Amino acid sequence: MNQLNLFIELTRLKKPIGYMLLFWPCSWGLVIVYDFTDNLNVFFTYLIFFFLGSVFMRSAGCIVNDILDRKYDKRVSRTKNRPIASRKLSIFQGIFYAACLCLFALLVLLNFNNLTIFLALASMPLAFTYPLMKRYTYWPQLFLGVTFNYGLILGWTSINENISLVPLIFYLGAIFWTLGYDTIYGYQDIKDDEIIGLKSTSIKFKDNPYSFLYLCYSIFIISLLMIGYLMSLNSLYFLFLILIIFQMFYFQLKKLDVRIPLICLKIFKSNNILGFLVFISLLVGKVKF
Repeated sequence: MNQLNLFIELTRLKKPIGYMLLFWPCSWGLVIVYDFTDNLNVFFTYLIFFFLGSVFMRSAGCIVNDILDRKYDKRVSRTKNRPIASRKLSIFQGIFYAACLCLFALLVLLNFNNLTIFLALASMPLAFTYPLMKRYTYWPQLFLGVTFNYGLILGWTSINENISLVPLIFYLGAIFWTLGYDTIYGYQDIKDDEIIGLKSTSIKFKDNPYSFLYLCYSIFIISLLMIGYLMSLNSLYFLFLILIIFQMFYFQLKKLDVRIPLICLKIFKSNNILGFLVFISLLVGKVKF
């Protein structure tokens, strides 16, 4: 039971926000490409596959992150008790668990077409080198955005092996969404990160964070507007878009205080609701009246 609890703590399974933020872009890509006049069994099956893949890969990513960052984690109050940093688990155990999770993810991936399998495997270096970025650049959150939203392209290619402008525009916008919310997340550790020499957009824009965050979220909103126009989505989509804008700019940015870690964490987690709202807006937007 102790090993099981350590595994759950290591993979953050009790903190679903991580794998949900990985899953939502996958679901968006699947929704925008899917023809809902066809059999819905394929849609729901693929949705389950993407969810399982998100859980497995996020969990493996957490382990790799903790192995690479173990020396830094010891010096940050929020992370010093993580299993590997506190030596409750060995590096070998971490590698073994990560390898098992990657194997499970591969078994899920093999249910998709060849292009999706190839693109997913090509993204593996991105997924596992992200923790290193904060040592060399102030833009690790941008790198995370590229990685975390890659599933949007995979959602599209799982149904249509021809990549058009629509998923690319959506992917670009989603990158800025992640850039925004992960910058908010980074303000929890900004004092410790500055002391130990780690870099982030939270530090880079610490003197004027709100202008940067408004810019990131605005680019995401513009991408959603473009998707609605290019796909000729119905008026319900644009009504939901008003709700999405309200959630982002009022419930997130208006109430954000980067000096208070608990508020930063709460607003960061609220992006799970945002992901769901975008998913629903795309679903209802494709309904034909």
